[in-house]
Amino acid sequence: MSIRIGIFGYGNLGRGVEAAIKQNPDMSLVAVFTRRDPSALKINTPAVPVVHADNVEDYKDNIDVMVLCGGSATDLPVQTPALTRIFNCVDSFDNHSRIPQHFAAVDAIAQESGKVCLISCGWDPGMFSLNRLYASAVLPEGKDYTFWGKGVSQGHSDAIRRIEGVVDARQYTVPVEDAVNAVRNGEYPEFTARDKHTRECYVVVEEGADKARIENEIKTMPAYFADYNTTVHFISLEELKRDHSGIPHGGVVIRTGKTGGGNEHVIEYSLKLDSNPEFTSSVLVAFARAVYRLSEQGVCGCKTVFDIPPAYLSMYSPEELRKNML
Repeated sequence: MSIRIGIFGYGNLGRGVEAAIKQNPDMSLVAVFTRRDPSALKINTPAVPVVHADNVEDYKDNIDVMVLCGGSATDLPVQTPALTRIFNCVDSFDNHSRIPQHFAAVDAIAQESGKVCLISCGWDPGMFSLNRLYASAVLPEGKDYTFWGKGVSQGHSDAIRRIEGVVDARQYTVPVEDAVNAVRNGEYPEFTARDKHTRECYVVVEEGADKARIENEIKTMPAYFADYNTTVHFISLEELKRDHSGIPHGGVVIRTGKTGGGNEHVIEYSLKLDSNPEFTSSVLVAFARAVYRLSEQGVCGCKTVFDIPPAYLSMYSPEELRKNML
């Protein structure tokens, strides 16, 4: 039986989910839901309807898992609980500090509705979270280090675009090479935010804009740039479109630690992504399969990646996994 998937939201993440479904023969796309005018939205899967978000409940009996593709700031805190009343769901909520509150809110709804909802799924939180857990379990005496980039931070780029006089911008998070190498060498350094990452900004401004003011506003922006060594490059719109149109990202999780005999070990997991949203979408789709399987077993409640058996992510049978991957 094909797992019937709905997509709620059709930005970069929604388009990525649509593409990922085509790579998974045990899945089919039922509908795409949007807050925009459905007639104005063109998707890449023929014969699949685009439906206004207000009519989502009409599909409550036709969708096995709804993949939520909204933003973590304002969309998912509202949409995930609301949709979990109707569907099994997967979201990519990535505000690390607020995951406990988001989990509690969604779990209360999921327990009441009898649905399964997996939150905070992607590569961080998500795949990186799993590797932090595995490494800390194997090396309980040790220390975790996570480095992000080099990659485009969409949130930081948007923060720059909100400055008066800025037309467009891209911000790259870049790991400090000496910091990464120190960890890989088995050291146990203590880092500040400035020690671990730098920020590279490519900014297009309006004609006649005060570049000195804009640069100062960027470098002193609390919570975004003030705690980092930040470089600002002013470029043309043509250069931005030519050289910075992609959304690459990635990073590395490293744990250094000692085993009981006193020997030193380094565990490392890394990602290099041409497209941050497209890869995140592929993770969401794999975990949608797990959500479906849990639901078929009568499970309900909110889940995270820590709660999912690895075999539930794969389209292959347990026999095939034991033969080919174990």
